[in-house]
Amino acid sequence: MSDPRDKAPNSPIVSRRALLTGLTASAATLLAACDKLGNDERFRKALFSAENMHKWLQRSLQDREALAHEFRADQRSPHFRGNGTLNPGTDAYKALWRGKFADWRLRVDGLVARPLSVSLAQLHAMPQRVQTTRHDCVEGWSAIGTWRGVPLRTVLDAAGLHTNARYLVFHCLDEMGQGPGQGYYESIDLVDAFHPQTILAFALNEQPLEVRNGAPLRLRVERHLGYKHAKYLSRIEAVADLAHIRGGKGGFWEDVAGYEWYAGI
Repeated sequence: MSDPRDKAPNSPIVSRRALLTGLTASAATLLAACDKLGNDERFRKALFSAENMHKWLQRSLQDREALAHEFRADQRSPHFRGNGTLNPGTDAYKALWRGKFADWRLRVDGLVARPLSVSLAQLHAMPQRVQTTRHDCVEGWSAIGTWRGVPLRTVLDAAGLHTNARYLVFHCLDEMGQGPGQGYYESIDLVDAFHPQTILAFALNEQPLEVRNGAPLRLRVERHLGYKHAKYLSRIEAVADLAHIRGGKGGFWEDVAGYEWYAGI
């Protein structure tokens, strides 16, 4: 079998190394051509940051709608462990759980034309997507599970995003010991929000989500590491930028532990 790296000089296949070299050269040319920008440390930091380069490379080398690998049901892990918080444990969450989440609502607001308040039953009545994918945790473990939920695109279309919306912020019922409204949150941009495999999941392996896995609803954004898959969702907020959201870095662990905002895999 031929080595896929052995391509003719005019091949359209571009290696990551070649693309990185090209991007770096282009950036250097831009800096040389524009002394004002070249001397701006903030500009240089943004241009050459590992996180930005990671995002540029992944989105340049792949179709933006390229699917994460999907597995057969018989390839599922025998046990899908919980990650992060296994139970929010607050009085408010306990009350929702005891009522089988009948009183829970997902708010969709911010830069939208039609703010929503959606029940779990209403989500179940929407068009659904089922996908069997691998969850990769930043701690080094992986598990394969079958997720059922509503494509995020469906909910966003119902709410009607304003043209200046650029990001979605996912607010969670997990307070992380910080108090109401100050706990776990995450965010993604609209490229990931409208990806076909980005869903609001309410079932794992054809069973309602268990508490340890994020009941009643969690985000599945399949081309990212596990900490982006926010659990215990309560609100989706459309915003123009992330600078004024909490710590300004786009997520709980990004704010407190320096995790990269872009966690694409």
